[in-house]
Amino acid sequence: MTETTAMPPVVTARDAADRPRRRRASAFIAAIAAVALLVSGSIAVTERPAYAVDYPSWDDVLDARRDVARAQAKIKEIRAAIAAITAEVERTQAIAQEKGDIYYEAQLAFDEAAFTADQLQAQADEAQARADESRSRAGQFVAELARSGGGDLSASLFTNPGNADELLSRLGFASKITEQAEGIYAAALQDQNAAQSLTDQANVAKEIRDELRLEAQAAFEEAQVAAEAAQNALIAQQENQARLEAQLDVLIKNRAATEKDYRAGIAAQYGSGSSLGAGQIKNGWAVPTNGYISSGYGYRVHPISGAVRFHAGVDIANAAGTPIYAAASGVVEYAGWNGGYGNFIRINHGNGLTTSYGHIQNGGILVRIGQEIVVGQNIARMGTTGSSTGNHLHFEVRQNGGTTNPVTYLRNKGLSIG
Repeated sequence: MTETTAMPPVVTARDAADRPRRRRASAFIAAIAAVALLVSGSIAVTERPAYAVDYPSWDDVLDARRDVARAQAKIKEIRAAIAAITAEVERTQAIAQEKGDIYYEAQLAFDEAAFTADQLQAQADEAQARADESRSRAGQFVAELARSGGGDLSASLFTNPGNADELLSRLGFASKITEQAEGIYAAALQDQNAAQSLTDQANVAKEIRDELRLEAQAAFEEAQVAAEAAQNALIAQQENQARLEAQLDVLIKNRAATEKDYRAGIAAQYGSGSSLGAGQIKNGWAVPTNGYISSGYGYRVHPISGAVRFHAGVDIANAAGTPIYAAASGVVEYAGWNGGYGNFIRINHGNGLTTSYGHIQNGGILVRIGQEIVVGQNIARMGTTGSSTGNHLHFEVRQNGGTTNPVTYLRNKGLSIG
């Protein structure tokens, strides 16, 4: 599943402006659809959300066992409760997926705009350096010309007629020098105009970047709320369905069972998980998973769409289910669907620093929004959800929302990826 990396495309002001605007238009359409879904969904469940149903107790079940008719009624009641919480999970997950898709597109638009702005600013800085050098060279030429006395040859011709031949020769030479001076001045002016043009383009790109930063943050917050609602519904299902299934088993098979069955089912479903030892952690950081780098940071040809897109992280490939660890301690601020990143986790480490983990397998998110985690903690399992051609982890490091190369960042911490 190795992905090809391409050279960055030529950057123009039109490209810088049009690409994000096209994405904003599609994101706006998707947002309308998501809001419509949210409104229609909320109407259906406002009166009584599934996780608020009155579940039968173990005493109710054990009492019903002694009466066949009551047992049949209780079976129907339990099955209705199971269907209700299943429907609630599906409803909230659908909303979370819609919001996650919007978040993904908004973040991608911001990342590309930020990268474009950085490239244009670098080009503008180089052009300004050339302009400064040209201006300095022109100034030095004029100063040298003044020192050589090339400025007032006509006056010398009248005051020293005996040296006319020599002075006329110098006048001819001065004419050539003037042509050179004009050329140097023209080059300096051209360099300065080029620098100003690139600076103007960079400023426009920065305005677009800042606008998209706000849109990406707003999309993230909406997706975060939707993901948390879906997460709570799933937890309610997991906590109650195991008990309800055990109660059904009691009634259908007429066997003696207790809440011990429920606790055993929960334990089997949520193992303790593994974590890294202290020897695998350096300077408070850890490599997020084992595997090889299948795609690096920067512009590349997307393996599915075939378009040249900005890749905000690094892909680390390995087998399905490979443990994914928290690269540093922090608080989980997102755990859910994120468009092309599939199942996704984002951890806030404080001081504007975050790490993100994408393409997690279905059911492979092992942490919750708001949960405090420690470096090296097993937070997920590797998968191939979202826009992916094979099992791998998409890993990002961000400072104040902007991306940085995760390989370089961890290398500076004494760690090696891949």
